[in-house]
Amino acid sequence: MDETLKKQLEITACKVRLGILEGVFNAKSGHPGGSLSIADLLTYLYFAKMNVYPDKPEEPERDRLVLSKGHTAPALYATLAEKGFFPKEELKSLRHIGAMLQGHPCISIPGVDVLWIPWTGYFCCLWYGAFRKAHKRYL
Repeated sequence: MDETLKKQLEITACKVRLGILEGVFNAKSGHPGGSLSIADLLTYLYFAKMNVYPDKPEEPERDRLVLSKGHTAPALYATLAEKGFFPKEELKSLRHIGAMLQGHPCISIPGVDVLWIPWTGYFCCLWYGAFRKAHKRYL
């Protein structure tokens, strides 16, 4: 990784952390530790590795993230907002009644492909996702 990209990712990760803190503060509840601990990883994935398109969130060839740490939803939300899937202002409404961003990810949120479910359910989601990608003509 070149130094320019590394520095840009560090700056972006700081912005993601600020988004996490803003969301959890305004929610007056949450798990900031888990979200802060995954901020660097999500930043790297969404801004350096994954092929995701905020302007085309349903792109069939996009990469998908399966997040098993449901309590780190604020980190995912802050990352998606920073990437441009929805306005950063939405972070202030985290866990508010009727708001788009709730305690666990929901597929109605732009950029979220899988609901937060118990671990055993992830194996089914992963298998089905891989099957669909490999065998598009059957589905």
